[in-house]
Amino acid sequence: MIRSMTGFGKAVAQLPGKKVTVEIKSLNSKGLDLNLRLPGSHREMEVDVRDLLANGIQRGKADIGFYVELTGADEAPAINAEVVKGYVRQLNGIARELGLESDVLSLAMRMPDALKNESREVSDEEKKAILDTFSEALEKFNTFRSREGDHLEEDLRGNIQTIRDLLAAVPQFEEERIVNTRERMLKALENLEAKVDENRFEQELVFYLEKYDVNEEKVRLAGHLDHFVESLAESGVHGRKLGFISQEIGREINTLGSKANHVEMQKLVVGMKEELEKIKEQVLNVL
Repeated sequence: MIRSMTGFGKAVAQLPGKKVTVEIKSLNSKGLDLNLRLPGSHREMEVDVRDLLANGIQRGKADIGFYVELTGADEAPAINAEVVKGYVRQLNGIARELGLESDVLSLAMRMPDALKNESREVSDEEKKAILDTFSEALEKFNTFRSREGDHLEEDLRGNIQTIRDLLAAVPQFEEERIVNTRERMLKALENLEAKVDENRFEQELVFYLEKYDVNEEKVRLAGHLDHFVESLAESGVHGRKLGFISQEIGREINTLGSKANHVEMQKLVVGMKEELEKIKEQVLNVL
């Protein structure tokens, strides 16, 4: 089973005096790119949180939101009373001088250092609760990824089957291709008004057609298609592996096209290439 690199997970926990929310969103990326910002009050947890996220996300460009909402009076930041009083006195003086009316207290509370930034050590209980919240968000995030992976797998299997169907249609044109090639060569000799040695002509025709034989390409392409489908059923991270197999599929399709020498076979090859491009786009989003 495969998983998508696109995911979303959210978890909320109510702690004493505060509510914490964790949101994880990710898009595809070649490696792991974590965008995490913790508030200063919880900065000491960053290493533990990053380790947890790295193990759970593995690959992708991930944005992690961590929000703290204070719900208890004990957790509210203290007002720096002396600083606020100083602001109020100055603002009142300016207002009287200019003949203005204003809500000086509201304005003073928005001035620098109006609130005391007292750093509090996060308790072990709170750390565990927060890490558990991150774990819950990760679980929902990976469930989302698995669900998206199921859709990806269904699409990829459909693309592979379409290439199989097109490949199965190739043999019906191979006999016609030999006949057409023989007729073209005979006509060319007739135009030259040259005397034809039938035995030598047949030998040269066989040699010529051997260069355009596509049996090996058909066998190898079928093998790569089988390998791709088998890899879809494997566990673990296989986005890169599927990408490598896609490259091998592309090589065989290109060789098949260069040897086709037949309009209808070329059309089949074009159809295979179209499906392969869809596969490559989808594989970029596989974990």
